[in-house]
Amino acid sequence: MDLLRFITSGSVDDGKSTLIGRLLYDSHAVFEDQLQAMRKASRKAYLADGAPDLAILTDGLKAEREQGITIDVAYKYFATPKRKFIIADAPGHIQYTRNMVTGASNSDLAIILIDARHGVVEQTRRHACIAKLLSIPHLVVAVNKMDMVSYDEQVFYRIAAAFKSLMPEGSFQSVHFIPISALHGDNVVSSSERMPWYAEPSLLAYLEELPLKPRERQGPARMPVQWVIRPQSEDLHDYRGYAGRVIGGALHVGDAVQVWPSGLETCIKSIELGHQVLHEAHHGQSVTIQLTDQLDVSRGDLIASVAHPPVLSHRLRAQICWMDDHKMLRPGTKMLLQHQSRRLRCIVEQLVEKMDIYSLQAIPAECAGLNDIVTVDIRLASPLAFDPYCDSRHTGAFILLDEHTGQTLAGGMILHALD
Repeated sequence: MDLLRFITSGSVDDGKSTLIGRLLYDSHAVFEDQLQAMRKASRKAYLADGAPDLAILTDGLKAEREQGITIDVAYKYFATPKRKFIIADAPGHIQYTRNMVTGASNSDLAIILIDARHGVVEQTRRHACIAKLLSIPHLVVAVNKMDMVSYDEQVFYRIAAAFKSLMPEGSFQSVHFIPISALHGDNVVSSSERMPWYAEPSLLAYLEELPLKPRERQGPARMPVQWVIRPQSEDLHDYRGYAGRVIGGALHVGDAVQVWPSGLETCIKSIELGHQVLHEAHHGQSVTIQLTDQLDVSRGDLIASVAHPPVLSHRLRAQICWMDDHKMLRPGTKMLLQHQSRRLRCIVEQLVEKMDIYSLQAIPAECAGLNDIVTVDIRLASPLAFDPYCDSRHTGAFILLDEHTGQTLAGGMILHALD
């Protein structure tokens, strides 16, 4: 079975945690001991009608259960006979938008919940914008709490039309609208008899049948070096292996590869997975490879296909989401850029523009604060080998760190090189 990673997002109290709890509960992915733990964890584990409060299944922090909100990203795993799933439940509060960026960075699909009573709100715009910037291919707009509007189909279609006018055509590979009631289970796992006017599959049925085409599997071969292995035993004194995770394409024994940023060319001598010798390593596998030539290869270097080399540049243009609530981003700010296993010093040369979350238009920017999405030009202390984010999420993404404390300041996506 293949794996679908998706994130639920939306504004405060739109029912994200309840939706995930309903998916888990109705698909029989919740064990009895989990329900017992839920009962012990909170006095509010059950609603007035005796039904379990399914939001508590995902709200793991005590403060979340007490306030009835989501603070940090919660990950849940479940499977059906057709597919495996990893769910990221993102917070709805504006101050936790950075957490949504974290959860969405590895997602194949985003579910944006909209309260049927309130329609499209500011956080709907912000989360849709972030999903588009992160190149999430598929989007589901779940209009929740239809029970609060008497399952009125006109309310659903008005919200769908408002959302369509918000996002330009072609922003996603697919956008699907589903009316649901997470509290009562309508159109979540099973189709709802209360909404006969909606004849399409339920949310879970749609997630099970959605075709996935992970671009990294078909892309050029890439493997960042995480560790250089040099055994101390006498019988392996000539052994030099390079361990890492294949994040794009596939590597084969005998393939011609280059080591970046040096650009030196060599061939793959062997591939090992633990004690198993492989002929091929594909996307997602963590392996150790040996090269035919004795090259200077260090942690942070990128082993890549000769036929499809990465971009090498000292300067790049990127879009970032600023995540620090104490420090403003201004031209001249010095930071550390973490790209896979490589860490470089960098400086922000200029802020090109900032995204207006209301109009989704670019506006001039002199500085950026918490949750701002800005386009910046960055100069690096050393050349960086990368692919544009539109080609690879893995080699096109990075984070910015405080050079003194190591605190994460921003998450970014590389648009293109500047030199």
